[in-house]
Amino acid sequence: MIAGFGGQGILLFGQVLSYAAMLAGKETTWVPSYGPEMRGGTANCMVVVSDDKIRSPLVYTPDVEVIFNKPSLTRFVGSLREGGTLLVVSDLVEDENINRNDIYVYKVPAKGISEDMGEAIFLNMVMLGSLIKVENIVEIDHVESALKNIIPPHRSHLIEKNKEAIVRGYKYSF
Repeated sequence: MIAGFGGQGILLFGQVLSYAAMLAGKETTWVPSYGPEMRGGTANCMVVVSDDKIRSPLVYTPDVEVIFNKPSLTRFVGSLREGGTLLVVSDLVEDENINRNDIYVYKVPAKGISEDMGEAIFLNMVMLGSLIKVENIVEIDHVESALKNIIPPHRSHLIEKNKEAIVRGYKYSF
């Protein structure tokens, strides 16, 4: 489960992860969900990655959650399975709401890391890099290749910055 506000790149995160999984030869699904607002509304997506056939694209008790804002943390943290992994954008989400000691929590200052690159718009790719480091879902090369297929031609000038953000997230020390 990847969740946050519209405009934070939640759906792009899920698309890139799902496409990277496909490039890695895995079974994958991507189910986006968003409010009517383009920016500022809620957005989340469910991504399933498996070595086996996927029975349902819907996820009720995810193994992993990547949370970009406080409302999403409040809404989804209770559904994370015991022993699951929670990654939070620590410079946007206060952690006093994480009242669980049965999960693994990784705090990533993705907004700050992205701002160090010149713009906060890459925080989604910073979080994607951190996710693939923590969970080893796919290789970083698959994610970088997926970008070329997902980013539209009129935004192709952002591919290298997105790759840099992924690497920065991957190299972040917890």
